[in-house]
Amino acid sequence: MPEVQVKKGEPIDRALKRLKSKIEVEGILEEFRRRRQHETHAERTKRKARSAAKKKNQKYRFVP
Repeated sequence: MPEVQVKKGEPIDRALKRLKSKIEVEGILEEFRRRRQHETHAERTKRKARSAAKKKNQKYRFVP
């Protein structure tokens, strides 16, 4: 579970922004949304295929 220590004199909104970015990097929110409802085997396979295709496209997008 990500934690953020609020530094002395730091605004709360800045600490919340750091926490949000940590949660985004670790993929916690995405996993939570995925687990909210039941996902069949076929849906899981399609989701993973879409994710792999997206990663493949991103890999070759910025080749000089």
